[in-house]
Amino acid sequence: MKFFTALVATLAATASAFAPTKSASFGSRAVAVKAAEGELYIDQDRRNLMNLILVGSAAVTVGGLAVPYILFFVPPSAGGGAGGSPAKNALGDDLFSKAYLASHGAGDHSLAQGLKGDATYLIVKEDGTLENYGLNAVCTHLGCVVPWSAANNKFMCPCHGSQYAPDGHVVRGPAPLPLALAHCDVAEDDKIIFSPWTEDDFRTGGKGWWN
Repeated sequence: MKFFTALVATLAATASAFAPTKSASFGSRAVAVKAAEGELYIDQDRRNLMNLILVGSAAVTVGGLAVPYILFFVPPSAGGGAGGSPAKNALGDDLFSKAYLASHGAGDHSLAQGLKGDATYLIVKEDGTLENYGLNAVCTHLGCVVPWSAANNKFMCPCHGSQYAPDGHVVRGPAPLPLALAHCDVAEDDKIIFSPWTEDDFRTGGKGWWN
């Protein structure tokens, strides 16, 4: 009897050893899955905030790079403003008619700072007075400053060979348009004043291209 009891106990112990149990690794995997599911959850408000920050940063960066790039391709201004402005010399001093004419003879074409600071030619007529218009010195081809050639009695661009007559109309390409005009007057205090030319271009008979 004792032998039978011992045999039954042995068989029971052996059977319990092979019975299925929840392994520790299975439990660990379950915990890992739950943890992973928790990590995958992101608050929607936080996600929207992060997207706004990302988009805003990208916009600022792109804008900072794009603006100078776009401005590089904007043609140089051809004068023109809401009102007149005093002609100035290279040092930024106002130019006065009497003093200017005393040092610049008939036929002189010299540069001054004109509207918007553009280089603009003051022209002294044969009678020793100022011409009633100034010529913007910016070439209408690619924006070079066109020098006056007294020997040839015309403006000659050194960049691509464009040439302009003394009044600024084109006599040789590739420049497509005449030099822009600005009114040139003498104020009561003797200052030389440039102001926008809004009338028709007397050289072409049509509206000035700079308007």
